[in-house]
Amino acid sequence: MNDILSRAYEPSDFDRCLSIFDGNLPDFFDPTERAEFIQFLHDTATWAAPYLVLEFDGLVIACGGLERAPGSRCAGLSWGMVDRPLHGTGLGTQLTEARLALARALPGIDEVILSTSQHTRGFYERFGFAVTQITRDGFGQGLDRCDMRLSLA
Repeated sequence: MNDILSRAYEPSDFDRCLSIFDGNLPDFFDPTERAEFIQFLHDTATWAAPYLVLEFDGLVIACGGLERAPGSRCAGLSWGMVDRPLHGTGLGTQLTEARLALARALPGIDEVILSTSQHTRGFYERFGFAVTQITRDGFGQGLDRCDMRLSLA
């Protein structure tokens, strides 16, 4: 897949991002998280940090964000996902690398954190993230929450 465009999320991407979320149920997200993701997308106009989409041939195929708390030396990866039929194609790597590049470009950021499940923990470990805590069923029944950290220093 060449010619993949990385750009900022726009409200017109809402339906497609929600479809990607739904396609990743229940293995990667718990259905109870859907309302939180919808609210997250509706609140994008108030963010100081970007939510990115990857687009191919005019179709959004992946999305994920980077958040920074004011006054913090830490950024967080948020709501990263790839269209289910495209898992294993390198899009998740491309999306993660783009978000980490944004984090490294922010002045004063020493670390990046994220919360993911046991299913994607190994993926993030490949980038150097280390598990700081595991909460069994933290996202829902059978979906453990793995809190992870990557030092940029």
